[in-house]
Amino acid sequence: MQPSVVWALKPLADMSAAEFHDWQTLLEERTGVVISEQRRAFLQTNLSARMRELGVDDYADYYRRVTDGPRGALEWSTLLDRLTVQETRFFRHRASFELLAEYLPARLGERPLALWSVGCSSGEEAYSLAISAAEVLRAADSSAQFGVTATDISLNALSKAQAGLYSARRLEALDLELCQRYFLPQADGRFKVVPSLAARVCCARLNVLELAKAPLSGMDVIFCQNLLIYFRRWRRREILNRLAERLAPGGLLVIGVGEVVGWQHPDLVPVADERVLAFTRKG
Repeated sequence: MQPSVVWALKPLADMSAAEFHDWQTLLEERTGVVISEQRRAFLQTNLSARMRELGVDDYADYYRRVTDGPRGALEWSTLLDRLTVQETRFFRHRASFELLAEYLPARLGERPLALWSVGCSSGEEAYSLAISAAEVLRAADSSAQFGVTATDISLNALSKAQAGLYSARRLEALDLELCQRYFLPQADGRFKVVPSLAARVCCARLNVLELAKAPLSGMDVIFCQNLLIYFRRWRRREILNRLAERLAPGGLLVIGVGEVVGWQHPDLVPVADERVLAFTRKG
């Protein structure tokens, strides 16, 4: 039996309380994401999988490798892709997109519409925003322009978003008419976003802890759904305050239902729709 096969069959090493604390701290300091005791198995499994690939059998050794200068930065980027939850789908939470379809017509004018998908994962939300905008322009027979910015901390997720290639299963929730209008069937059975829509979506890496540095402002729409649940409550409020600053007057901020409780901002007004958690900027 080859050594690599023997290694693959080894049981997962147990992680000590001190090691778990070190990894928890590192992740929260660098990404803001909190790994609770309930998600310890998730962390251990993903660390172990990467450690096996590298032939490292000690969590402390791997921790040192990840935090060791430029080489560590490269390994950290690789690990981050394993630890980033990338579960999403097109038009996730339909009520939010129904609100968007009602909201966008009033924003049409000389200035191009600017939309932002925060934590875009593999791109489904960003392209859902683009489809929504395209459909509003189509219904209004408008020549107005729009652009969608898709940001995420994971380079792997962003590469998938940029490719715009999805399996038939991923498109199941989409109306057939929208599938035919905005996706091209490929020889391998997958579907690719049509070039005219893909050209409207710009993908960029962004850590939400660094929103203060983000060169985005005057956004008509910001979607931040299913991201805040991974952060502490004070951090969620901090992120939302930063996003509120990036909205244009009258702009729309949409958050995942139940992701934040009791947050208010002096410049924002809650949307009167109990199906969604959304705010518009005054003015």
